[in-house]
Amino acid sequence: MPLTIQHNAEPTSNVTREATAKFEPNALRTFTPTQAVIASSAGVFHWTPEGRRLYDFTSGVLVSNLGHNPSRWMSRFTEYMGWPFPDGRTLSPHPEVCKNSLSAPVAPDGYFLAVPMTAYNAVTPVEIAATQRLVATLRGREGGGRMEQVMWAASGSEAIQKALWAAAARDRSRSMILATRFGFHGKKGLANAVTGSESDAERDPRVRFMTFPTTECRDICLRDRPFDPRPYQSELDALLHQFGRKLGSLITEPYLGGGGSYHPPKAYLQLLERFCRANDIVFILDEVQSNFGRTGRLFAYETYGLEPDIVVLGKGLGNGVPVAAAVGRSDVFGSLGYGEASDTWSANPLQCAAVLATLDEYEAQDVIAQMPIASEIIEQGLIGLQTMPFVAHVRGERGGMVWGVEMQDHAGRTAAEWANAFVLASYLGDTPEGEGVHLLGPLSKKVVRISPPLTITPLEATKAIDLLTRSAHRLLGSAASSSLLAG
Repeated sequence: MPLTIQHNAEPTSNVTREATAKFEPNALRTFTPTQAVIASSAGVFHWTPEGRRLYDFTSGVLVSNLGHNPSRWMSRFTEYMGWPFPDGRTLSPHPEVCKNSLSAPVAPDGYFLAVPMTAYNAVTPVEIAATQRLVATLRGREGGGRMEQVMWAASGSEAIQKALWAAAARDRSRSMILATRFGFHGKKGLANAVTGSESDAERDPRVRFMTFPTTECRDICLRDRPFDPRPYQSELDALLHQFGRKLGSLITEPYLGGGGSYHPPKAYLQLLERFCRANDIVFILDEVQSNFGRTGRLFAYETYGLEPDIVVLGKGLGNGVPVAAAVGRSDVFGSLGYGEASDTWSANPLQCAAVLATLDEYEAQDVIAQMPIASEIIEQGLIGLQTMPFVAHVRGERGGMVWGVEMQDHAGRTAAEWANAFVLASYLGDTPEGEGVHLLGPLSKKVVRISPPLTITPLEATKAIDLLTRSAHRLLGSAASSSLLAG
């Protein structure tokens, strides 16, 4: 069993880490050399139990796009739920979710009236309000013309699975799925089956993988280079020749997230869409990571000029409340019968209230329009890190808010060791009492993802990038220290 992660000057956090190691298996979380203990959060910041402030450059894995605990979002969320104030006063449920009430019910002693927190196999007004608003939002963006119905889910991988089920049910003789190699769609069922590559264990025979153009987008400097689609077209043609009408669906991420943050030329994704249209294949776009602004537009299908049959949403959809959804063509979803995509938590009122609050917030302020300045500050700062001999590439979307910093072997240390050391050095900061930057453990072992909340200000971006830069220089200066590079 690995030793518990401990850090000097974090006595309270160390006790929590010890208890975590004792009572929870390592399998519950991915490895990170920091194992940060977070006591409170607000905006783009976390605070440790010791009171040290961390810039959050993870957004809780691309979830808190609007920042942590935004007051206006929280006010709307609680209003949609009809929850009481701490002093006992009760909010009336939002008019949008109770407009058909015939009378004012009275709660029994010891209870208060509010929207239920579970309504399995029933329909709540908050659910249909969220469904209608979400469809309208997607259809209102360029490329959203095929968005007609919502299949709710509790996690991204569940929503992926439901999308694939529906695509397969449309024509049960066309059960084969094409997926882009080294993508990440989840760890459950079919979502896991379309994740990774054909060399992984326990492959599903219905899945075939195709090449994603990682070489052409390995660095920001290649962003505007001409793209040759011919090898990818040839590969698709070969798959079509081999399997023909057995091919029923194709799934891809707009950019490879877990695979190392590779942001492809638009022409590649448009090629996939044309292939699907020409051969009546359901085109599924996994936007669980990219939705709600990460690529510089509200949805990535806008950024890449696509019109998918199904879009899968999650993470930022609820800004912290676990919720996901597959949104798409009603004829495809209608291929499933009663109960074939049901589960305990889908369309839970908590989830739907969170979605409504998120949609409200994006309408109340133009979150996307405020991003470019901070985005440029962060991107230029990350490009500056390439002066470090252990930094190989920086990848990201122009005007977006997600990047990958790929490390390379240097001075007898592997790229993976440098990546973990950079995450740790950024967390620890200059002094035990000083500020740091919270980063997740590396993607593909050697790529550090940068994904702060979309609401980060230019000043916050500048200060956080300065912290990362100082951490990189400090790390290079202490390259001989094996303790810092352990991980």
